Amino acid sequence: MNIGFLEATSLAPLPAFLTSLALGLLIGLERERNPASKAGLRTFALVALLGTLASLIADKTGSPWIVAAGLALVGLMMIAAYARTSGEAADPGTTSVAAVCVCYSLGVLIWLGYPTLAVMLGVLTTMLLYFKPELRGLSQSLTRQDLFSFLQFAALSFVILPVLPDQNYGPYNALNPYQIWLMVVLISGISLAGYIALRITGGRHGVLLLGLLGGLVSSTATSMVYARHARNPGMLPLAAVVILAANLVVPVRLAVVAGVVSPAILPLLLPALGGALACGAAGTVYWWRKLREQPELAVPEIRNPTEIHTALGFGLLFGVVLFFSAWLSDVAGSRGLYAVALVSGLTDVDAITLSTLRLYDLGNLQALQAVSAIVLALVSNIAFKLGLVFALGGVALARRCAPTMLAAAAGAGIVVVLLPA
Repeated sequence: MNIGFLEATSLAPLPAFLTSLALGLLIGLERERNPASKAGLRTFALVALLGTLASLIADKTGSPWIVAAGLALVGLMMIAAYARTSGEAADPGTTSVAAVCVCYSLGVLIWLGYPTLAVMLGVLTTMLLYFKPELRGLSQSLTRQDLFSFLQFAALSFVILPVLPDQNYGPYNALNPYQIWLMVVLISGISLAGYIALRITGGRHGVLLLGLLGGLVSSTATSMVYARHARNPGMLPLAAVVILAANLVVPVRLAVVAGVVSPAILPLLLPALGGALACGAAGTVYWWRKLREQPELAVPEIRNPTEIHTALGFGLLFGVVLFFSAWLSDVAGSRGLYAVALVSGLTDVDAITLSTLRLYDLGNLQALQAVSAIVLALVSNIAFKLGLVFALGGVALARRCAPTMLAAAAGAGIVVVLLPA
């Protein structure tokens, strides 16, 4: 559209009104499908246009109260429409009233110069209205423990985190309370997402997906649970695929964490993680294709990842690893950090990864040293889980898992060796 022509003909506001009209039609199209709704395509389109028009008039006349009066008028009209038919319809219409008010406000937002934000909010509003059955089913499928985990995560993120000081303390300036707790929030959020997805889908969508979701919660816990299942008749092929798929999540998880915490290191770290992922994926797909008949899947019982004592334990481990990494790096150079990575990676690769990235951001580590420490922790973690597979699942399971897991470790290690010093 030629903006210069519009301005020359006093039609400069036209794009704003067209955007409002489109958003109103989008939201109204969804509401038109609901027989109980008192507002449809035309109403929502007119309401969006009214929001932009009221904003234009308020702007030109210097009377901001016009916008508030328009919102009140729209809300009262919708309430009155539902009140007149309260005996005829079981739907009280609260959702449609709220949607109309949002639609009016989006029209205002467009005039204020935020069309992109308004479009994003309009699409999200339409999605919320359209996916009512799915959202209702989602809420009903969550247990009390699941809802409690959301509250715990909210407390970690929005109650505790904002009050922590964002400054460095201690020797080497390695301990930052805000950064440490931010890592707790990051890991808890990733785990919570996988935990909820696992509870919702269960084993309905196949062995491979079960392994990936279980790995998102905890690859170690998933490996442990299914290594035990492997001793049950008929469970060996299934257990092997789930364990291998769960371990595919680890390099992806580390890449996401590194991308959020320290994006500058990704060009060096991604080839190593990609090598581990490619080698692991090849073996996983091989055993997945050989799995012809799938028995009924047993979903592992994994503890809620956002429990407060779990978060505190991870925060403490992260802080300890961060301090000893800085100390050993100063005393023994890179070999000290590698020793910490080797030991801590046995149980939790996230803590050493985050502490290493923190030291890299502080300038206490070179990029190649940080990458080597992370890969060493990954290799150590793979070796630990392979030991669990052998101890709990037996030789038969280890024979299926060992080549793929060792290939993943070698894929990451070889890339680090080939990196330029």
